[in-house]
Amino acid sequence: MPNKKSTTKKSTVKKRAAEKSVAAKRTAKKSAATSPAFRVRQSGIHGRGVFAVKKIRKGARLMEYKGERITWEEAERRYPKDPVPYHTFLFEVGDGAYCLDGVRRGSPAKWINHACKPNCEAEEDEDERVFIVARRDIAKDEELTYDYNLTFEERISKAEQKRRYPCWCGAKKCRGTMLGLKK
Repeated sequence: MPNKKSTTKKSTVKKRAAEKSVAAKRTAKKSAATSPAFRVRQSGIHGRGVFAVKKIRKGARLMEYKGERITWEEAERRYPKDPVPYHTFLFEVGDGAYCLDGVRRGSPAKWINHACKPNCEAEEDEDERVFIVARRDIAKDEELTYDYNLTFEERISKAEQKRRYPCWCGAKKCRGTMLGLKK
């Protein structure tokens, strides 16, 4: 007959092993849930892009567009030439007086390219935080895109729009520019 000490020791060892197994499963599940569904790499559209590393469901909130919150006056001071490579890293928020400068304190969302027929959209919440959300199911290895819908104060010709703000998305009905349609 086993003594009480031996039985207690064995059950404690089994209990610890079971606890470790449960903890490992919890960690793996949490890691899978928190691992990004995307990664940044070279894009066929333009420069860098963001690509799905697994299938993404319609409606999934993928990431927040982050950046230093600045006024447009500050943006114009920082980036006096237009167009410059940084103009698409500026994301207007709120009533239009401020923007997020993705160059400073930005997130991978700054690398999402424009497309005239996008698979994502940008949604702004009541706190003026911008989130990228899937508009439709997105396949693994598909590039994430949204319509930048850029606005421009001065009146410029269609040819000048395409020269200064070109779109290279390749959609059948590409507008040829990242500028938004007039409302």
